[in-house]
Amino acid sequence: MSQDDVCLIMYTSGTTGRPKGAMLTHANLTWNTVNLLVDVPLAHDEVALIGAPLFHIAALGQALLPTVLKGGRAILEPSFDVERAFDLIEAERVTLIAGVPTMFQFLAASPRWAGADLSSLRHLLCGGAPVPQPLIQTYLERGLAFMQGYGMTETAPGALFLGADRSRDKAGSAGVPCFFSDVRLVAPDGSPAAPGEPGELYVQGPNVMPGYWRRPEESAEVLSADGWFRSGDIGVADEDGYVRISDRVKDMIISGGENIYPAEVESALYEHAAVAECAVIGVPDEKWGEVGKALVVLRPGATASPDDLLKHLDGRLARYKVPKYLEFVPELPKNAAGKLLKAPLRKLYGG
Repeated sequence: MSQDDVCLIMYTSGTTGRPKGAMLTHANLTWNTVNLLVDVPLAHDEVALIGAPLFHIAALGQALLPTVLKGGRAILEPSFDVERAFDLIEAERVTLIAGVPTMFQFLAASPRWAGADLSSLRHLLCGGAPVPQPLIQTYLERGLAFMQGYGMTETAPGALFLGADRSRDKAGSAGVPCFFSDVRLVAPDGSPAAPGEPGELYVQGPNVMPGYWRRPEESAEVLSADGWFRSGDIGVADEDGYVRISDRVKDMIISGGENIYPAEVESALYEHAAVAECAVIGVPDEKWGEVGKALVVLRPGATASPDDLLKHLDGRLARYKVPKYLEFVPELPKNAAGKLLKAPLRKLYGG
């Protein structure tokens, strides 16, 4: 057996289309674990609470494998339940939680949040989507700093990492390249994107998959001959090289020739106290070609009008970025890993 033999086929989340089977080798999984342990000081007595399914690469690669390798133990839950999560944190003295922002939002919104014993927690690993600034602040107020990251099934999954020591001054960033990975941002014309300018994120390293299972054409679309993987995500690097993930290339809204990244608008909406969840999609417009539409789930007991929330955005965003429409919805569709699915939203509300 070679380290380059396929260890498992992990299917992508399918948030932008039909899931594809990423072939991950023994080397891919090993180097991803090494990457994580370089940045996260896991100990032999870690207790990891894993509420996401193990067919989600972050649960496997960022939580289970590193914890077991260091001699710790993992609590595997069939699903994420807020009440049970608080019970387990207190009873089992959980030290590590890995999840998507939605999971951490649900915990912070619980009536138990203020009085819960969270003293055992050492590591909060959050990824899968941009982490809203208000959520970061909520956890900092409890003395808990996120370690944020960015990755994909195709990179096993780590590509960027933000340590807890930079969670304040680089809040909202996904971090810098993992130790044994290279990342570059590419402008639409193929040139390197300058600091402050958006570019598509490419990843190269021993954690990058060799291709998709039985999909040679789609593999060739995302993998170059020299091993660079094209992510389809838009990022912006600051002068220090810390990358903020703006959005998916496919999610970007082009309104009157201006690019609008929904994640930026969603982050501003989350600053309103009445907003529990939100998503922004593009909808057709005769004048501008496309405009933004915000879909908002209100917090239980909260009241607000669409006009209230749109006025909240005035001054926080450039005028062309403020959605033309805002609609309240009972819930937002997610996959089994808790990641937002925008394709169903476009189908339901994009007319």
